[in-house]
Amino acid sequence: MAMKKWTAALVSSAVTVSLVTGCGGGEDKSGAGKAADSNLNETGFPIVKEPIKLTFFTGKAATTANNWNETEIWKEYAKMTNINVDFQLVPFDNLTEKRNLALASGDYPDAFHTTKLTAQDLVKYGTQGTFVKLNDLIDKYAPNFKKILDENPEIRKGITMPDGSIYAFPLLYDPDFTSVLMRGKLWYNKEWLDALGMKEPTTLDEFYEYLKAVKNTDLNKNGKADEIGYGGVGLSDMLAKLKGSYGLMNRGSSNGNFDIDPKTNEIRFIPTDDRYKELLQYVNKLYTEGLIDKEITTIKSNQFYAKGAGNVYGSMVTTSPFTLMKLQSFVGVPVLNGPHGDGIYSGIYSPITQIGAFVITDKNKNPEATVRWMDYFYSEEGNKMFFMGIKDKSYTETADGKVQYTDEITKNPQGLTLEQAVVKYVTWPGGSYPGIVRQKFFQGAEAQPESMEAAKKIEAGLVKEVWPPFSFTDAESEKLISLGNDITTYITEMETKFMTGSAPFSEWDKYVSTLKKMGLDEYVNIYKASYERYKK
Repeated sequence: MAMKKWTAALVSSAVTVSLVTGCGGGEDKSGAGKAADSNLNETGFPIVKEPIKLTFFTGKAATTANNWNETEIWKEYAKMTNINVDFQLVPFDNLTEKRNLALASGDYPDAFHTTKLTAQDLVKYGTQGTFVKLNDLIDKYAPNFKKILDENPEIRKGITMPDGSIYAFPLLYDPDFTSVLMRGKLWYNKEWLDALGMKEPTTLDEFYEYLKAVKNTDLNKNGKADEIGYGGVGLSDMLAKLKGSYGLMNRGSSNGNFDIDPKTNEIRFIPTDDRYKELLQYVNKLYTEGLIDKEITTIKSNQFYAKGAGNVYGSMVTTSPFTLMKLQSFVGVPVLNGPHGDGIYSGIYSPITQIGAFVITDKNKNPEATVRWMDYFYSEEGNKMFFMGIKDKSYTETADGKVQYTDEITKNPQGLTLEQAVVKYVTWPGGSYPGIVRQKFFQGAEAQPESMEAAKKIEAGLVKEVWPPFSFTDAESEKLISLGNDITTYITEMETKFMTGSAPFSEWDKYVSTLKKMGLDEYVNIYKASYERYKK
């Protein structure tokens, strides 16, 4: 496929990314409020009377289709809309570099689609005028997306930048789809628990006793002492799922190091809190007693799945033991009460999953039509088309509205997996796309009956307020880059050392003082300022 002129800038070694701060103010270059293009239909299909062509810089996951221009959904949508999109695919592996080079060159396309733009990117290029301000366009031309924002004020607050502007359409998880908002869940092997004659654990102490019994019993009946209490990829997932047992992360996971201190009602930095130290000590006890997989800090995802399929784990954090390892005996762990009586489930994320999934640039001569093009995928019908594809080709629908993939997808005659078969029709595999994930049309692991049941088990213990990811001004972002990378890297390094025992807890005070010397107070104050804006 021939690449457009703007793509040539991606490989130019002479181009460097501009570090100049934008002029501020978020000037509205959208054209909203002006007379709409006479070619535009403000409602219904087609979106435009006479065909137009748009070019999108598009991020490509390894698991999605190789040529979106030939994918059935986009060919069908072009017929529906009269808008022909040329998707210029850029692999995720070098997406950030090539996206930044395109923006720095000043020679970029009509829109950026599935390109993982951060809030900092939106602030920088939005205030410069490179990204179109969408507030008025959404009000007039995006009724489906506007309805979601009106029904969920927290989402509107979360996608609004410090200057009051909205610069992007996000990837959202339906606020009612709690299973997907939890992402990976903590599971235990019920068959093994029953064989041990133990009741379902509801406290950290009972969970510890279960893991200890797993290690000391030949539950898989292979004559080997190969049972492992807990397995995963790294220790961060376990930490995230157990923070609530210590009353930590009480505003959800999207700003993982920050929550509200219930004693002061002020923002709290979790990694230096005494209760976090207690959590690390608990995990250290599990690790030093051999109840956690000794390979957990080095094992890769595919190795973990293969090992899990061998039926050696008593518990794990993953999206689904069923779909990933074909393990039928695992059920969700309930909320585990901690030593201070805390019993909340804090491992849940904001519905705003990817804030900068779709932006319109100032090169776009048809912003109104482009907004309408994008808005359809926040509707029920558009959502169904995006995930399921083409009716009677990739999916069938019953009289009561239930949908399912055809045998070509689920029982592919060439032996393709579901994701390999479905990319003939759709492009969602790989993630980071703009739109919304609703349980009704999503066929992934989080929507399977076992995952839905696991989520239902802990819904009563969910934190009451979930913060979206905070946004920052240009000046704050620069400070966070200079301070935050070193601080978060050091925290991650020391967490692992404390949990695995390579650093004794007698070094805790030294760890905290080192963070202070690295600029922790300034780092926290930036988050406090962002939080104050969010509250308003």
